[in-house]
Amino acid sequence: MNKKITVTGARVHNLKNIDVEIPRNKLTVITGLSGSGKSSLAFDTIYAEGQRRYIETFSAYARQFLGNLERPDVDKITGLSPVISIEQKTTNRNPRSTVGTITEIYDFLRLLYARTGTAYSYLTEEKMVKYTTEQIINLIFNEYKGKKLIILSPVVKSRKGHYKELFVSIRKKGFLQARINGKITEITPGLLLDRYKTHEIEIVIDKLKVDDKNGKRLKESVKTAMHHGKGVIMTSEYDTDNIRYFSKNLMCPSTGLSYDEPAPNSFSFNSPQGACSACKGLDVISKIDTNKVVPDDSISIKRGGIKPLGEYQNTLIFWQIEAILKKHKVNIKTPIKNIPEKAIEMILK
Repeated sequence: MNKKITVTGARVHNLKNIDVEIPRNKLTVITGLSGSGKSSLAFDTIYAEGQRRYIETFSAYARQFLGNLERPDVDKITGLSPVISIEQKTTNRNPRSTVGTITEIYDFLRLLYARTGTAYSYLTEEKMVKYTTEQIINLIFNEYKGKKLIILSPVVKSRKGHYKELFVSIRKKGFLQARINGKITEITPGLLLDRYKTHEIEIVIDKLKVDDKNGKRLKESVKTAMHHGKGVIMTSEYDTDNIRYFSKNLMCPSTGLSYDEPAPNSFSFNSPQGACSACKGLDVISKIDTNKVVPDDSISIKRGGIKPLGEYQNTLIFWQIEAILKKHKVNIKTPIKNIPEKAIEMILK
């Protein structure tokens, strides 16, 4: 394979029989005065010839739609491969643009990842699995045959709240029990949880012994559990409390963590589905530097300790600050380092 691109006798536009060698697989910069032929060499000679040769590999049928490209005025070019040209643009200041998005290569990569990628759980690093309803029924029947089993539908996963309305809704649907934080509890009128703690809630769909006699009942219970669990069900052995998850979506077999089916947008920083929730896909987070707001904590607010406010003035904002400080048993002449942290938080935020 050639290690360089060799151009011999380039005469495009204002180039005068230029010979040049450009190393491959390296970033090369062409510099010179305005009108010296930089663009003529890069775009009108090297790029034009690379594109012409690529199109020549197409069938005659395909070439009729693309038209014929003229060969640039050059004696010989060797070491070329298919080329991509990014136009010279000086007005584009979009912070979301990358070489990948401008050339549209990124669109193909996103499609590749979505179609051929293998999903793994970020909690356990296990390969994610998914089943059809029939596969789930067969797995449960084969694994738990002869055992007593509880079929559950997960509805709340590690979230805070009292869930009074949820319990009312579950009871209206005809279910009388729920597994709350690992304990099966009867859903009584007025049941509510500690709203400031995180909870795990699963609806108890059915309790049954897995055998041939209950085959039809097992199928109906699994389908009902799938409906209320949005494609995810849990099984718990009556005697051992061993938990297992099954899902029609991509799912971690140990923790029950579920992913949506990957789509091209899942891999795009320009889409809400794929963008980082903190920086929104821009790779930059704006934060206030408190060391610049309060550069010297040994001086008081009255003397300009909070730099954006400056020294004390007889205005509403300083009256409010004085009221906050008085509540914390300090005053506006107190050095900032001696003011309680809670008071500083209230003032700054």
